[in-house]
Amino acid sequence: MWYWHGGGWAWMALMPLVWIVLLGLLVGLVVRLTRPPTDRGSGQGPGQPPPETPEEILDRRFASGEIDADTYTEARERLAAHRPKPQ
Repeated sequence: MWYWHGGGWAWMALMPLVWIVLLGLLVGLVVRLTRPPTDRGSGQGPGQPPPETPEEILDRRFASGEIDADTYTEARERLAAHRPKPQ
């Protein structure tokens, strides 16, 4: 004779949950492996230029006319004063 002791309903209730978890893990793995390299880590992909330095940003803003010569000179001096000294 077959004696189930009433445990069959628990497995039937848990099996959809097991499949949902397994499918979620599979989808997460596929998404992670197919993401382009620029989405990972620092955001720097191969062939991309490094981010602008504060001096480069200041030069660009001065060249485009966003800031005047006095503001440019003052900002350059402040940047130079706060730069770490080379060892």
